Amino acid sequence: MEIIVVGLSHNTAPIEIREKLTFSDHQLREGLAHLLCYSGVREGLILSTCNRVEVYAVVEHAQEGFQQLQQFLVNHGAGAGPELTAEGITKSLYFYSDEDAIRHVLRVTSSLDSMMVGEPQILGQVKEAFEAALHQKATGVVLNKLFKKAISVAKRVRSETRIAENAVSISFAAVELAKKIFGGLEDEEVLLLGAGEMAELAVRHLQSAGIRNLMITTRTYHNAVELAKQFGGVPIHFEDFPRHLGSADIVLCSTGAAHPVIQYDHVAQAIQRRKNRPIFLIDISVPRNIDPQVHKIDNVYLYDIDDLQSVVDANLSERQREALHAEEIVDEEIGSVQRWLKSLEVVPTITALRKRADEIRTSELSRIRSKLAQLPPKEQEWVESLASSIVNKLLHHPLVVLKNEANSSNGSLYIEAVRRLFHLDEGSPQIESLPGDAAPEAPSEEKPVEED
Repeated sequence: MEIIVVGLSHNTAPIEIREKLTFSDHQLREGLAHLLCYSGVREGLILSTCNRVEVYAVVEHAQEGFQQLQQFLVNHGAGAGPELTAEGITKSLYFYSDEDAIRHVLRVTSSLDSMMVGEPQILGQVKEAFEAALHQKATGVVLNKLFKKAISVAKRVRSETRIAENAVSISFAAVELAKKIFGGLEDEEVLLLGAGEMAELAVRHLQSAGIRNLMITTRTYHNAVELAKQFGGVPIHFEDFPRHLGSADIVLCSTGAAHPVIQYDHVAQAIQRRKNRPIFLIDISVPRNIDPQVHKIDNVYLYDIDDLQSVVDANLSERQREALHAEEIVDEEIGSVQRWLKSLEVVPTITALRKRADEIRTSELSRIRSKLAQLPPKEQEWVESLASSIVNKLLHHPLVVLKNEANSSNGSLYIEAVRRLFHLDEGSPQIESLPGDAAPEAPSEEKPVEED
C-alpha cells in the first residue's frame, strides 16, 4: 500500500496545457469512477484548478500506479483535441510517492506550492475536491486521513504564521493601505474614475472590506451606468466628477487618458470642502492620471502603481520569510502522518496473528473434546482458560515488540518476519502435531479415545 501523486501545475506546464486538462464537475464524477477501475488503485482523488491538475491515489505498487495515473491523465487529455499530445502531457508531469507525496499534499493545501504563496483559495479548492471524492466513495481510510490532516495543517499554518496577512496584488495592496489610513471602511465614500481590470478588482476588494457607498464615472456615461449596476453604485457624468471629489474619501483612477485627469486644483478645492479630512487617491493608470504634485497637499495620500508595487514586493518578501516557518510545520506534520500509516500497516498483521493463534487453540481443544467431556464442567472451563492464557502469554511480548517497532525504520522488516513465521499470507493450513504432541493417552482400563 503506497500513496502516490501524479500531476502538473503552473510550475511544469503552460496554461495552454493546464486549461485542456481541467475537469468539469461532470468530468470529475466520471473521472473518479474511471480511476478506480484501474487495477491496483484502491483509493483516488482528483484536484483540478486553473493552476494544477493532480491525481492522488493509494496503490499496491508505486511504479505500476505511476504508469496507470499517467495513462489516466493522457486518456482524459485525448478528449481535449488532437493538439494536446500524450508526449506534451507526459513531459509536464511530476511523480511523487510515500514521504514526497505526503509533503506535496500538505504543501499544496497550505498554499506553499501556489503561484502566489499564501493565497487562500487553494484550501477551499482542496476541500471541494475531497468532498467530491467522498461523495463518489472514491477515498478510503488512507486518503481520508491524509486530506483531513492536510486541511488541519493548512489551518495551523494560517494561525501560526503571517503567510496570508500581507497584500501581494496591486489592487489588494491599495485596499490594505486604505484600511490603514481610515481604519474601518464601512462608512467611507469611494469614487471610481474609469474602469479596467485592476480598478474593478480593487472595487471588489473594497466591497469585501465593507464599503457601501460607491460613485462611478467614465467618459461614456452609458458605461458608468452599466458598471454602477454591476457594483451597486451611483453613476455620475464625467464632467461632474470634480465637484464630487469633496465627498469622496477614496478615489480610484484608471482611465486611458495620456495626461493627468485629476489636477492639483481639483484636489486642493476638494480638501477645503472636506475641512482637511483625509482623502486617499489611488492612481493605477499608466501613464499616470493624477497630478503627482497633489501629494504636497496636507491630508492627501497619493499612491501610484509604482508605490503599490513596492508595497507588494515588500509583502512578498515577508511572505517568503513566513513560508520558511510554514515549511517547518509541514515537516513536523509529515512525521505524524508516516507514523499513522506505519501503525495502519501493522494492524492487519496483529489481527491475523491473533486469528491464527485462536485457530490453533480451537483446533487443539477440539482434538481432546471427548476427553474433556469426562471432566466436571468446572474443570473443563479450567482447561479452556489455561489454553487461552498460554496463547495470550506467548503472544504478548511479540505483539508489544511489533507495535513498538511499527514506527521504526525496520518496522516493515518486523511485519514481514511475523507474517512469514506464522504463515499469515497463506490460507489456514491444516494444523499438524509435532513429534511428542500426540493427544494424551486414556487410562489403561479404558479404551483409547479416537481423535475428532
